[in-house]
Amino acid sequence: MARKFYITTPIFYVNDLLHIGHAYCTIACDVVARFKRWAGYEVLFLTGTDEHGQKIAQAASLKGKTPQEWADYIVAQDKKLWERLNISHDDFIRTTEDRHERTVQAIFTRLYKKGDIYKGEYEGWYCTSCETFYLESQLNEGRCPECGKPAEKLKEESYFFRLSKYQKRLLDYFEQNPEFMQPGFRKAEMVNFVKEGLKDLSVSRTAVKWGIPVPFDDKHTVYVWFDALINYLTACGYLGDKAKFEKFWPADVHVVGKEIFKFHTVIWPAMLMALEIPLPREVFGHGWWTVEGEKMSKSRGNVVDPLEVCEEFGVDAFRYFLMSEVPFGQDGDFSKKALVRRYNSDLANNLGNLLSRSLTMVEKYLEGKVPEPEGREDEDKDLIEKAEGLYQMVLKFYDRLELNGVLGTIWQTVDYANRYIEKTAPWKLEKADRKRLKTVLYNLLETLRLVALHILPFMPQTAERIWEQLGLEEKIYAQKIEDARWGRLKPGKKIKIGKPLFPRINPDL
Repeated sequence: MARKFYITTPIFYVNDLLHIGHAYCTIACDVVARFKRWAGYEVLFLTGTDEHGQKIAQAASLKGKTPQEWADYIVAQDKKLWERLNISHDDFIRTTEDRHERTVQAIFTRLYKKGDIYKGEYEGWYCTSCETFYLESQLNEGRCPECGKPAEKLKEESYFFRLSKYQKRLLDYFEQNPEFMQPGFRKAEMVNFVKEGLKDLSVSRTAVKWGIPVPFDDKHTVYVWFDALINYLTACGYLGDKAKFEKFWPADVHVVGKEIFKFHTVIWPAMLMALEIPLPREVFGHGWWTVEGEKMSKSRGNVVDPLEVCEEFGVDAFRYFLMSEVPFGQDGDFSKKALVRRYNSDLANNLGNLLSRSLTMVEKYLEGKVPEPEGREDEDKDLIEKAEGLYQMVLKFYDRLELNGVLGTIWQTVDYANRYIEKTAPWKLEKADRKRLKTVLYNLLETLRLVALHILPFMPQTAERIWEQLGLEEKIYAQKIEDARWGRLKPGKKIKIGKPLFPRINPDL
């Protein structure tokens, strides 16, 4: 039976179009999902949209649309972006779908009957922009501690979730499951937050009409965060498809932005404990992107549109840059200069050059056919060891979501192969030692085949282009993990030299 792997992005709010931060998170999940599929896992990769709440109603009103019309428009744009970025999600969930509404209402009712949800009155502070409740002591001079916008004072009838009841269980769980919160440096803040004392959470609103109705009290709609978190259960069949739920739950990793880490590591686990459902194995909080050292904002006019970057540099170069530039989990800074520098050094000079030189020599010296290798010298063994050992080397990085570490390891092999060309000097062997020439060029082509397999999760189009230029007829997507062994490239195949993978960009432009 195939092993399973369930990975999720957060569901993105439909108040505005997506930017580089959303793309970063979703590409990272796509990379991991693609790798796991190749490694033989049955994968459920989920993304989607969070469509309820006051902020959506306000955004729609400003555009002269109903909330549903506005959500439909944004979802269409989101889906176009994911298609352009080659995102291979298995499900796209919308919180306005019937399947989700039914699940939320069933869970709300179940927790109410159990006594974990009760009716009371909420009096306190609320940030509409962040859709978050705050104590007065948490505000900064009346402003939201996250976004800095003024918080509003609320007093209304509300249903509450008994979050306080789960304080000790959460702390015990954190202690017993040290891998639950990643990267590890985010853990202390959450532990301290819970230790300071959890207050019961308001989980309904009477003043907000754009939301899922509380099934037994139609004056109330379900608080947007309570509704949104449940998407992870809805999508894997909870209450709808028992076999699917039993196969995929618990989620292996929720990947989220650090600003919503608390919701996923405190409120969500407590809700699951109340439902007596196993907790996700890991919640990973990634960092934020600034743009040339400044926070992204509409008022500064520096919001990076992923579609524009892809238009200028190509989808794979964009994917490569985001995954290689910073350790996943840390904050990153986007600039076109940094992208061009990495594009020229890693993609044009290293990978593109390796393919171009190798294929050109095979065409020139061996009539464009994959040669039969003969014999093996020490420098060959070193290259073979690096190329064939890639899978075992990158596994540990994938397990920790250190995706820049995966790319760094692959590029060490690319670097070594370029140095191998200089060491072996095939242009000299052409007249001096044809037998050795064939071995050297076979080794370069086979290294490129293995590199193509390993970059496939990151740069699907580039991997396919390398594959085709190597003259391989079977589809790269049909390859299994055992095809990452050395020596699978069959001699006699005709290579197909194509256009350069990554033409150099003038850094001064």
